[in-house]
Amino acid sequence: MKALRFERKAAKFAAAGIAGRLAPGKGAGVGPLRLADVDEPDLPGDEWVRLRPRLAGICGSDLSTIDGRSSRYFEPIVSFPFVPGHEVVGDLDDGTRAVLIPVLSCAIRGVDPPCPACAAGRTNHCGRLAFGHLEPGLQSGFCSDTGGGWSSSMVAHPSQILPVPEDLSDEAAVMVEPTACAVHAARKVAASGPLGTVAVIGTGTLGLLTIAALRAEATIGTLLATGKYPHQKSLATALGADRVAAPRELARLVRSITGAFVLDDGQLTDGVDLVIDCVGSSESLAQALRVLAPGGEVLVVGMPGHTTLDLTSLWHRETSIRGCYAYTRDDFDAALALVAAADLGRLVSATYPLARYEDAIEHAAQAGPRGAVKVAFDLRTDLRKQERR
Repeated sequence: MKALRFERKAAKFAAAGIAGRLAPGKGAGVGPLRLADVDEPDLPGDEWVRLRPRLAGICGSDLSTIDGRSSRYFEPIVSFPFVPGHEVVGDLDDGTRAVLIPVLSCAIRGVDPPCPACAAGRTNHCGRLAFGHLEPGLQSGFCSDTGGGWSSSMVAHPSQILPVPEDLSDEAAVMVEPTACAVHAARKVAASGPLGTVAVIGTGTLGLLTIAALRAEATIGTLLATGKYPHQKSLATALGADRVAAPRELARLVRSITGAFVLDDGQLTDGVDLVIDCVGSSESLAQALRVLAPGGEVLVVGMPGHTTLDLTSLWHRETSIRGCYAYTRDDFDAALALVAAADLGRLVSATYPLARYEDAIEHAAQAGPRGAVKVAFDLRTDLRKQERR
């Protein structure tokens, strides 16, 4: 079968890092990712099923890996060579169309007894990602045994399968996994009770989905967002943001709402109750701390990489930074409903065949300036060929 495979080649990874710094997405042409003819992955157990992807999204963590920006933190919990792709809608051999729930928890790995997090149902906190009968992998799409969505075939445990209603398009279904991330974040916010003013930094795919999820799951008085491009601002408003500002204007907007003063270094004397950072860069985290009220919290939903950050204000103002990773099965169920209710399939801006992977990755990496949101690989032509055989 055809698959995009990421190999462990240090020199190519370094070359991708250089190319990615010159232009986002350019790491695909020189790095360890290549289109190859590979064998279908074996089923790890009798209960496992084969999933044949129809659409597979390209997300921020994929782009970070391809452009050589991913943290070495992931090395012990990834196995090579792997086929990327964890935002997947595909077909099972029995004809069921399903979305993949990618987390490889203890039950999937055959770890018994399970770790405390998995035993409590918090599979996103699984601590056994490098153990069990599977090769290491924090999710399908980063594990050599399972394969990934950037191929015509991968394998999944039955607990990873979420059937898709017939009236939900493939484009909508491929948005369920990233929406589950947003739902998980929104439920953390909702657990804190009603909030006055919340700011979302970043209105790429994850930021837009987080805005929609916040409006569905949490009670917020005023929801602010930052958007660089006209289509991001328009979608953020349509999905529930009350005010959308350019990133450089966020502090001014917060001042107008809270009556805060501004210090010489840009730090506000007051701010919003909660900032949700959907970017995860040094700049976005620093901005979050500048507009956060004393005692407030920054929730990091976008995957951060190597950052440099002055944490003095965190200490002085007794604020906090908390991470928010992945999801549970319940989050997926809620995400499926939200995708349908908010018509989130409209965020899929373009699809590409695997053969045009360099174009697809460059488009995804430059989605904002090119007026796009989600870019995905389209495997449906290959799937129809297999069916005719």
